[in-house]
Amino acid sequence: MFKRTPRKPRFRKGRADVGIATWWTIWRVPILLAVVSAGWWFLYRPYIEEQGWQQVTFNFAQCGESWAGAQGCVVDGDTVIIGSGNARRRIRLTGFDAPEIDGACAAESARALEAKSALYQWLARGPFEWTDDESMSRDQYGRELREVSRPTANGPREYLARHMIGRNLASESGWGAGAADWCG
Repeated sequence: MFKRTPRKPRFRKGRADVGIATWWTIWRVPILLAVVSAGWWFLYRPYIEEQGWQQVTFNFAQCGESWAGAQGCVVDGDTVIIGSGNARRRIRLTGFDAPEIDGACAAESARALEAKSALYQWLARGPFEWTDDESMSRDQYGRELREVSRPTANGPREYLARHMIGRNLASESGWGAGAADWCG
């Protein structure tokens, strides 16, 4: 008996079929990129900007000096106090760890005074922003934890932590960061 092999059906490719397939192959990546970019620009970016930062226009003094005209004072290289009386709040500025004024050696104490002065000067340059207090957490000493930055004229933020670490007046803090040896 004669066995016949089935033939594959012949489809005639028309111009419409080829055009849509070719168009989708060429333009799918730019279209998907445009959709994702538009989603970020119109949905995610405004949410981040309105949720993340709170402008601060306080004048600061150095603690131990006269507070005349100031709403807060700089305690050390990473801590400030704002308010007075029952409204007094201690705030630990996060992202860096400054040396302690009553440190383990004279070198650490000297570096701590430099860090305190540098923090005071950075805050005195004008308005800055810190993370909003609605999601505020506290450290083991009861201080509010806030990240601090300042918007710049050309767009990117100037972060206080980067400023202090860059001047070698603080070390990195956070997950995986070891304690700095300011005496060595």
